[in-house]
Amino acid sequence: MTIVIDTSVVLAVAANERTKPRLIEITRAAELIAPASLHWEVGNALSAMFKRKRITAEQALEILNQYRSIPLRLVDVSLDDSVLLATELSIYAYDAYIIQCARMSAQPLLTLDGPLRQAAKQAGVEVLEVSL
Repeated sequence: MTIVIDTSVVLAVAANERTKPRLIEITRAAELIAPASLHWEVGNALSAMFKRKRITAEQALEILNQYRSIPLRLVDVSLDDSVLLATELSIYAYDAYIIQCARMSAQPLLTLDGPLRQAAKQAGVEVLEVSL
């Protein structure tokens, strides 16, 4: 099985959030894929957490080390299709990249991001639910 994951899943696992055990259970034995933009999204999320004083620079580097240990295949998605999807759904391009990745791979999406979950469903993407 292949599963598309987003930044919320990566950060929950890498930062040892309470959803980590359930996310690992869901993804065990699955191939994980994400759009190539994931690297930049993770970096942006960590810089925002640092700016808000939620983490230190050392914690950010540790989360990056944990992120690098996640077996993950990054894929290219069509920028044109993603921008059209973003305009169609009135969402940010970063969310459209994730949805486009799920669409082009015909695989389900795993996310903890409520608005992304809703947009993906609206786009006809199967979304895996995370219940604790």
